[in-house]
Amino acid sequence: MNLLDELRELGVNVDDGVRRLGGNAAIYKKMLNTFIKMMKEYSFEPDFDGKEYEDTIEKAHAIKGAAGNLSITPVYEAYSEITDLLRKGEPEEARGILVKVLPVQEKIIAAIENYMANK
Repeated sequence: MNLLDELRELGVNVDDGVRRLGGNAAIYKKMLNTFIKMMKEYSFEPDFDGKEYEDTIEKAHAIKGAAGNLSITPVYEAYSEITDLLRKGEPEEARGILVKVLPVQEKIIAAIENYMANK
């Protein structure tokens, strides 16, 4: 199975993401690599401090934007909700959403990294 098909199976709206980049699948794949680098810089764990989480809000917002631009739907939707919940002062609810999305997020990242390692 190729990368784009694998991502589709994980809920990524690949066709929309490619369309956003002028229909160029090669550029989309290159941007996925950029997404991986950004995720490594901005990712955070569910044990973030509930009292001082401005940095977490900024990271969640950045991930939401990058995932949205590439139509990485499961990550985009989760981080949209996480960002909203943190801004409302509901860190426990945000933590619950993060815990649910992390396995899917990790599979998406692994698929992209595996592709990049083997190309």
